[in-house]
Amino acid sequence: MTSGFPRIDDVGLDGLLVRFGDSLSESANRAALAFAAALDRDCPSGVEECATSLVSTYVRFDPLGVALEDLRAQLAQRLAGADWYAAALPEGRRLVTIPTVYGTDLAPQLAEAAAAAGMSCEAATESLSTARVRVTTIGFAPGQPYLGTLSEAWDIPRQTALTPQVPVGALVVAIRQLVLFSVTTPTGWRHVGQTKARLFRPEAAEPFLLRAGDEVRFPSVTREAYEAMPGDGVTVEALG
Repeated sequence: MTSGFPRIDDVGLDGLLVRFGDSLSESANRAALAFAAALDRDCPSGVEECATSLVSTYVRFDPLGVALEDLRAQLAQRLAGADWYAAALPEGRRLVTIPTVYGTDLAPQLAEAAAAAGMSCEAATESLSTARVRVTTIGFAPGQPYLGTLSEAWDIPRQTALTPQVPVGALVVAIRQLVLFSVTTPTGWRHVGQTKARLFRPEAAEPFLLRAGDEVRFPSVTREAYEAMPGDGVTVEALG
C-alpha cells in the first residue's frame, strides 16, 4: 500500500475514482484490475459502469439510484476488506503472442531507442522480444493497449518532438512501457517494432483483440517472415 492510497475521489456528479497510486507500478495496476473485477462480480446497486486506468478504478453510478455518500461508504468498506495490492489478477486473462519485426524501414527508431537505453540494436531487440508484459489499460484509441512494465533500462523519455505518423500495428516505447497502435497517428514515443496486429475489429463480437490484464509477447521475426505471414500471426492462449 502506498501512503495516502487507496483513496476515493469524486468525478463529476455521477462518478467516483478509486485510486491505488499516483504513478504506475505493478501492485497498483494489479489492485485496480482486481478491484474492478470484484465490482463486476458483485455490483453495488446503482452502479452503471466500472472501468480501469493504469492505477485506478472508475465507477459511474445513477445518482437517482444510489446516494453518493452511500456508494462511497460501500466502496470504502470493500477496500478495507482485502489487500488489493496483493490480490489475484482477474480470471479469463490470456497470453497473446504478436510476431514483430524490429528495426528496418518499418520501425526506423530502434537504433535511437536502443542508444537511449544504453544497448546495441541486437541487445534491444533481444530485450523487447523476450519481455512478457501486461496490458495495464486500454485507452487513447479503440482497443489500444498500454503494456508494462519493462526493465529499468527502458525508462527512457518521450521524444521532444512528435513523429508525424506511425502506422496501425506500430510498437512504440518510452518510460518503461510499450504502446501498440490501433490507428495511424502522430506520437512522441519511439517506433521500434512493427506488427500486423489488428487491435480493433468492429465487425467481431469482441471488437478489441486485447483486454486489460492480458499478458503479451512480441517475439522477433525477420522482415522476410513478416512479409510472408498470410495473416497477422497472432496467437492467443488461456492463462491458468
